[in-house]
Amino acid sequence: MVDFNLIKKLINMVKDEGISGLTVEEGGVKIEVKREHGGVAPVQMPSAAPASASTMPKPAGEEEGVVAITSPMVGTFYRSPSPDSPPFVQEGDTIKTGQVVCIVEAMKLFNEIESEIGGKIVKILAENGKPVEYGQKLMLVKKS
Repeated sequence: MVDFNLIKKLINMVKDEGISGLTVEEGGVKIEVKREHGGVAPVQMPSAAPASASTMPKPAGEEEGVVAITSPMVGTFYRSPSPDSPPFVQEGDTIKTGQVVCIVEAMKLFNEIESEIGGKIVKILAENGKPVEYGQKLMLVKKS
C-alpha cells in the first residue's frame, strides 16, 4: 500500500531543499520524485524483480554486450581531474574493472567514478562540465 503522507513529505523535501529529485524504496514500492519544469512530479513504480536482459526490449542503437556506466548521484560531470589534465578516458580506449573513468562533483565533493566492467569505451554520452542526474548514462562500454 502506498503511503501518501510519505509522498507529500518527499515532494516537500524536493521543493524546499531545491534538489532535482530523489528515490525511496519502502514495502515493495519504489517512489521517485523529480523536479520537472520548475514543478515537482511524483512517479511511483512497483519494485518487482527486474526483467531479465533477454525479455527486456533493447533500446534502439544499443549493441549486444554494450553496458552503460551511469552516474551514482546528481552532480557535475568531469572527464579529467583538472581543467589542464588529459581526460581519464577517450572513446576507443580499453579500460579495466575498477579504473577511474570520470568524476562527478556533488556539493563540492569530487567523486571518482570507477568502471564496474572491463572493455572498450564505445561512446561518451555526458558533456564535460555539465550537470548529470542520478542514473544518467555517462558512457557506453563494450564488454571484453
